[in-house]
Amino acid sequence: MTYTKLSIHIKDKPPYFIGSQIRGAFGYALKKVTCINPSYKCEGCFAQATCLYYEFYEEKNRPHKYRFDFGLGKEFYDFSLYLFDDATNKLPYAISALQMMLTQIGLGKERSTYKEFDMYIDDKLINADNNIQIPKNSIKTLQIVKICQDIKLHFKTPLRVKKNNRLIRDDNIELKDIVNSIYKRQMQLLGLGYKRFPYIIEGQIVSRNLKYKELTRMSNRQKSTMNLGGIMGTIEIRGLNQESYRLLKLGELIGVGKQTVFGLGKMEVEGLG
Repeated sequence: MTYTKLSIHIKDKPPYFIGSQIRGAFGYALKKVTCINPSYKCEGCFAQATCLYYEFYEEKNRPHKYRFDFGLGKEFYDFSLYLFDDATNKLPYAISALQMMLTQIGLGKERSTYKEFDMYIDDKLINADNNIQIPKNSIKTLQIVKICQDIKLHFKTPLRVKKNNRLIRDDNIELKDIVNSIYKRQMQLLGLGYKRFPYIIEGQIVSRNLKYKELTRMSNRQKSTMNLGGIMGTIEIRGLNQESYRLLKLGELIGVGKQTVFGLGKMEVEGLG
């Protein structure tokens, strides 16, 4: 899986959950950066096929090849935007939209704008002295060197995974539910049809410390409240096989479950021993 990671640091205290805020503001900025239609309308637009805004925000039944990544309840703004697969080729548009979002459009109800912020690609600062420099090696490929049989999964933002067509709201989640969710998202990002994970899933959950976290957002477009709640906490797994471990590590990168574009499904894999 190829990807590019853009990160933003701002010395200002954000709300507890920033997913709706930054996705909405980024979308507004991205449309301004990319739209070439005099009518400024997406419906019937001649440029739909090549428009990054349309692909990320308007096109139906197509996987979104990006996600926002952040923690909950941070003391300052510290978030990342991941671009995946061929979306990495649109990096300049994403950078321009993020800069416009922060300097002109603003964040939150107060539309707070910022003159001072740090923008990184991976760990390299790219906006020193207000002069953006994009490194040549901005597109990365996920490399997994070490294999761990015993791990602890940390779900840092709400995980929304369905089981038997119902959202899992308790600790009744199995390793196969997580693995198959990640694999489904991988196939979608690569433009491939749905398939079940082709390897045996080996690994035993030995402990769960999970709880359901309520989270909502107001949709300005739909004029209604959307539920973004899901399970958070930790799961300890022993005896993973190589294929299952590799897919869980991929889940760290691409996110797990539904609404990953809002920052949900953030997962970290901790090796034990």
